[in-house]
Order: sequence, then C-alpha cells, then structure tokens
Amino acid sequence: MANFSTILLSIFMVMFWLFRAIVALCTQFSIDLLGIVAYNLNYEIIIAFATIFCIVLIIKRKLIGALVYVLIYGLYFGEHLFMTIIPLLQNKVTLTIDLSMNLISDLIAIILAIFVLFDMLVDKSRKANPIDKKTDWYFKNEKYEEELKARDKREDKNEYKFY
Repeated sequence: MANFSTILLSIFMVMFWLFRAIVALCTQFSIDLLGIVAYNLNYEIIIAFATIFCIVLIIKRKLIGALVYVLIYGLYFGEHLFMTIIPLLQNKVTLTIDLSMNLISDLIAIILAIFVLFDMLVDKSRKANPIDKKTDWYFKNEKYEEELKARDKREDKNEYKFY
C-alpha cells in the first residue's frame, strides 16, 4: 500500500463502512438518521462483514478484493439507485429529503467502489515483488558487494586508522 491514493481510498472505505454500520444500527432501533435507512437489514449486515474482508484484500493490493467490493456495492446500492432514479426521471415520484439523502449515499458508495477498482487497475506496483531499478542494483547485487570486499585491503575493517 505504497500509493497515497490507496491510503486515502482505504480511509474513505473504512469511514463509509462505519457510516453504513451506524445506519444499520439506527434502522434496527428505529432512529431517524437524516432519513437514511438500510434497505434490507439482513443484506446490510452481510455486506458489512464482506466489506471488512474486501478492505483487507485491497490493503494487501489484491485485485480480487476490489472486484468483490465493486460487485457487492454495485449490486446492493446500484440496484436501489437505478430503481429510484428511473421513477424520478419519469416524474412518478417526488424528490424528498429522505429520498435524496439515500440517493446521495448510494451514489457515494458506487463512486467509491469504482475509484477503488480504478486505483487497483492503474497501480503498476501491485505485484508481490516489484522490481525497482533505482535501488535493486545496490541492494540485490551480490557481485557489487564482492567487488567492494575485494578492493578493501585494510586489515581492520571496522575502525579507521589515524597516522
């Protein structure tokens, strides 16, 4: 997790996970949280645990974590977003504050998932053992170390000799 973008996305993922956990608790106890509700409390709990697993995989830079994250969030939040926007565009439903807050929450979830997948696909240092040509010549070059040892003719190699 060397990239700054990955660190920021991980922080946002954890923050959104905490937000959805609070929404699920408020829905369970019938507390109004700005009109935001969990659409299906059982799925919300399953998604919360799956999200923890996906966050760990994304921090470890595994592509499967980002794919599962996009799939879960796309299916859960995307379905509600799509089913709500279509009636809004056809003027069958009026836009209320509760509905708009849920739509904003859905939109944030989908955008966050797409950014995570995009960051994972664009990152070139995602490999398990990346090759860094700037430093590998020094740290992984045994021939260079042997050449330095051969050139060093001093008897005492740990201390400097003062004459």
